[in-house]
Amino acid sequence: MSPQDEAAFRDFAAAARPRLVRTAYLLCGDSHEAHDLVQVTLMRVHRRWRSIERTDQPQAYARRVLINLAASLWRRRLRAPLLALTAAGDPGAPDPTAAFADRAELWEAVMALPPRTRAVLVLRYFEDLSEAETAAALGCSIGSVKSQASRGIARLRETLTEQRQLDGEWHQLPEVVS
Repeated sequence: MSPQDEAAFRDFAAAARPRLVRTAYLLCGDSHEAHDLVQVTLMRVHRRWRSIERTDQPQAYARRVLINLAASLWRRRLRAPLLALTAAGDPGAPDPTAAFADRAELWEAVMALPPRTRAVLVLRYFEDLSEAETAAALGCSIGSVKSQASRGIARLRETLTEQRQLDGEWHQLPEVVS
């Protein structure tokens, strides 16, 4: 690889790394795994940098490699959900850390979704990709993206509602605009 190509790749890697790490973390749920996935992604992108750079879409290519690597990781791993123990008793006054608990509860529900559904929700609602861009990134149809997103949101709503009813902390869940 020429020195100019090396410099262009280094610039790309420096600029793309934070977003790739964030996406990888949302896909796998573990910071260390996310960094490992991004490292392997950047190694694969580096191998094909000359041809990728010519397409003017290196970020999309890197995201696709990352998604494929995460999917391979999901296929290899058998996940057993861990159930958190709940504290006994009435909490009394409102807890100032409730927002953190809500976020953790939502994250647990997201991680319980099937990998493909989780990927659709991450790309659509966190990465803010359009349905067409999400479909292209995942290699599926726009209809597939729509149905996976709809099912994923419905499943999240159902899971969170059930969890809150069990915990005795019934709150109305906000509507998600799709």
